Amino acid sequence: MDSNKIRVGLVGFGTVGAGVADLLLNGAETIRAKTSLDIELATVVDLDTTSRRPVKLPAGMLTDDIGTLVNDETIDIGVELIGGTTVAKDIQLKMLAAGKDVVTANKALLARHGAELYAAARKAHKCIAFEASCAGGIPIVLAIRTGLAANRIDAIYGILNGTCNYILTNMTQNNLDFAVALSQAQEKGYAEADPTLDINGADSAHKLAILTGLAFACEIKLEDISIEGIEGVSIDDIRNGQEMGYVLKLLAIGERDAEGKISLRVHPSFLHSDNPLARVDGPFNAISVFAHAVGHTMYCGRGAGMMPTASAVVAVSIMSATGNSKRVFDNLALLPRAQTEPLINDISSLNSRFYIRLMAKDQPGVFAAYGRILGDHGISISGALQHEGSGPDNTVPVVITTYATKQKNMTAALDELARLDAVGGKPVCIRIVDIPEDRD
Repeated sequence: MDSNKIRVGLVGFGTVGAGVADLLLNGAETIRAKTSLDIELATVVDLDTTSRRPVKLPAGMLTDDIGTLVNDETIDIGVELIGGTTVAKDIQLKMLAAGKDVVTANKALLARHGAELYAAARKAHKCIAFEASCAGGIPIVLAIRTGLAANRIDAIYGILNGTCNYILTNMTQNNLDFAVALSQAQEKGYAEADPTLDINGADSAHKLAILTGLAFACEIKLEDISIEGIEGVSIDDIRNGQEMGYVLKLLAIGERDAEGKISLRVHPSFLHSDNPLARVDGPFNAISVFAHAVGHTMYCGRGAGMMPTASAVVAVSIMSATGNSKRVFDNLALLPRAQTEPLINDISSLNSRFYIRLMAKDQPGVFAAYGRILGDHGISISGALQHEGSGPDNTVPVVITTYATKQKNMTAALDELARLDAVGGKPVCIRIVDIPEDRD
């Protein structure tokens, strides 16, 4: 690879692809001034060659033939931005076999098939540069891989999906129901027409798998992660949380305990309102990382969108052109799956505090009944909230917060509470996450 003249082929001319093309075509002088690199966009491959995009390509650059990239020996770097886990995987493998370094923002593909792709890259003596795969324009992958390399990372707490954060912020600040907040997110372009992968927690889980694999130096699989989305979040619970000093966020959490056991989960979480993550609003992402030497570091910014993600992709392409991505990739060491699997903690053994909302019938002895059930399962009540007035079927909402207990204890207690004649419907349960403070 010529140290100054670099040719890039781009696969995928959607929203992010258009942003990448714009930066490479119109920002070449800026890149050259900062790096002395002459990066040239050689070809753009997409099945759709007729739709209008917000950037104009030189005549003949856009094609639907992947061979124009794979078979061109003058192209040094292949950028894959089509998404998905099937065609994208085949394209990455073809680019590697053709002797090209790969740049990708495809978190779903890496979360599912990362080990296979990394092995293919090593066999081809090439690299996969994926710093753009998590949190858009936030350089969190680079921070974990290089900036924190001297640290044992013990925990990651992340707001990794801007769509969910926008929806929950809108519900919290404007007192909106979930469906209305989701509709507004779609109108503003923060949510897709089909928002399933965002709101069900899967997108956050893909990113968590990548980040915790790097942070804990283990081969993490999606199956290791317990996933809950925000589809069932009620404005009533957000209001109750606010009254008790909490803010609701969708958190992606990876923790390693003193014995080296790892817990991985994505779920709605009540955070104390004075925690820095609780103040991250709208479509922004943020990640708190706790490490043994540096302590707490936090990374915040735009986690998605055309130009933030395009910025990350081009930055990674520059790293690949300079050889930095290859050097970092060659030194990426992950504990093999056979040794990782015994380290993964089942969520049933996880200790947490909990928020519970019951629709209790307005009759004597109800509080004693659910207090007894919680006590029978070793769960201590830390607080309670009940307003006057009745709801459906002469029920009143009762909110309980607990001290830390195991998830399996809470699951058993909730099952028993749901069977009480004095409780109407299924209890709502949300975890309260106490993020550690970093103080001298």
